[in-house]
Amino acid sequence: MELVQNGILVRVFTCESAKFNGKPLYEVIVHKAYELNLAGATVIRGVLGFGMHHKMHSVKLIELSEDLPLIVEIVDTQENIERIMPFLGETVKDGLVTIEPLRMIKR
Repeated sequence: MELVQNGILVRVFTCESAKFNGKPLYEVIVHKAYELNLAGATVIRGVLGFGMHHKMHSVKLIELSEDLPLIVEIVDTQENIERIMPFLGETVKDGLVTIEPLRMIKR
């Protein structure tokens, strides 16, 4: 059986060096999504990118290879996503959060 419903995709653009209370920010976010029983969260590691400070991050630059760009993607219904938004407001201090509507197919 297939269930199609509206959902929300939240993307948090950050980097490997971003921390919250001494822990990697991406881990803190994924653990919070898990704790809130959200539908899913994934961390995607970029090989090249830059952010608002225009600092280039690349796997080719040895001195920057441990601070690569990351995207944390979280998917769920709007109602459930709203439960994590205050947490993201508290934890994401130097990054970008985007929100997009989507259609989810659960099988």
